[in-house]
Amino acid sequence: MTLSIVIPTFDAGATLAQTLVSLGDACDVLVVDGGSHDDTVLIAERSGARVLHTQKGRGCQLAAGATNARGDWLLFLHADTCLERNWKAAVTSFIEDPANTARAAVFRFQLDHGSAEARRLEAMVDWRVRRLGLPYGDQGLLIHRDFYHSIGGFRPIPIMEDVDLVLRIGRTRLEILPIAARTSAKRWMEQGWMLRSAQNIFCLILYFVGVPTRFISRVYH
Repeated sequence: MTLSIVIPTFDAGATLAQTLVSLGDACDVLVVDGGSHDDTVLIAERSGARVLHTQKGRGCQLAAGATNARGDWLLFLHADTCLERNWKAAVTSFIEDPANTARAAVFRFQLDHGSAEARRLEAMVDWRVRRLGLPYGDQGLLIHRDFYHSIGGFRPIPIMEDVDLVLRIGRTRLEILPIAARTSAKRWMEQGWMLRSAQNIFCLILYFVGVPTRFISRVYH
């Protein structure tokens, strides 16, 4: 079985190189760029990744990446997220189980910051994922191509594309791998730990009550 790693990017030059290094010699890495103005594309090309150019929008970029990926299995990963060194063993163990072709997996959420605020946020995310089955895209998503297409794949929406998809996967068909996906804490540090977290929760509530994603995107950004 082959694995394709799909990474959507937009002006991700500050973090992409470290993300790609964390993947090691992964066979098929596809960077889907939404029109970056920095050195994102150059970094991707120098790493040996394939580069696909699309319109900006994570939902559109992820959907295009899935269409152009070569592997039987798809791993969607954000450009500011690094995987622990032994990620391949955990992924291989998951994909070698035939029962998992109709299931999906995510990694443990971790921030690249040593503060108590970061640890509290990680604990809150862990509760949300285990109790509600609601991981976000910064935890990655490992899924078989056939299962991905059978549930409709990523939809071309400007935000909440990750929640939209995992709701169709369902909590009982989602596994948390014992590997950390370490994500940049820059957004929380810039906006403040409480404000950023409150904003994320507010956007999630707006989504569940049916507010159009184009409006949620304006609130988020």
